[in-house]
Amino acid sequence: MNNRRFLLLFSTVLTLLFSGCDTNIIEDSNHAMPSRNWSYADKVKIVVDITDSSKPYNIYFKLRHTADYRYSNIFVLLNVKGGQKKRSRRYEFKLAQPDGQWNGSGSGNLYTYVFPLLTQFKFPAPGRYELELEQNMRDNPLKEVSDVGIKVSQAN
Repeated sequence: MNNRRFLLLFSTVLTLLFSGCDTNIIEDSNHAMPSRNWSYADKVKIVVDITDSSKPYNIYFKLRHTADYRYSNIFVLLNVKGGQKKRSRRYEFKLAQPDGQWNGSGSGNLYTYVFPLLTQFKFPAPGRYELELEQNMRDNPLKEVSDVGIKVSQAN
C-alpha cells in the first residue's frame, strides 16, 4: 500500500514538473521598474533571433502592478525593429472591471497579467529583431507598476 502511494505521488510530481515546461518559448523576460514607477524612458527591450520566418510566433505583454494603481486600463506601444524597418502599434488593455475588481491574478498586493500583442505573427525575414515596449499613458512616470516583460513563443 505504501509503495502505491509513493508511486502515485512520484508520478504526479513528475507530471507537474514536465507539463509546466514550454519548449516553444524563444524569450521570456521581466524588468522590475525602479520604485514601482514606469517612466517613458524605461523602455523594455529584448532581441530575438528568428531563423525561420515561415513559422508563426506569439508575442505577449506581461504586467504586474499593485492594488494602488490608479487606472482600470493601460496603453502601451510595441515597436518591432528589424533591419531598416520599424513597426509600431498602440494597444489598450483593460485591467479592471467597472466595479473596480482587478482582472489579473492576485498575490497579496500584486496583480499579474499576460496579454497577447501579436498572435500567429510571421516575421518578414530571418534575422535579429528588437522588440520594445513603452508605456503610453498621460502620467510620467506611471506609478505602482512593479514589473513589465515580453514573452515570445513559437505558435502551435
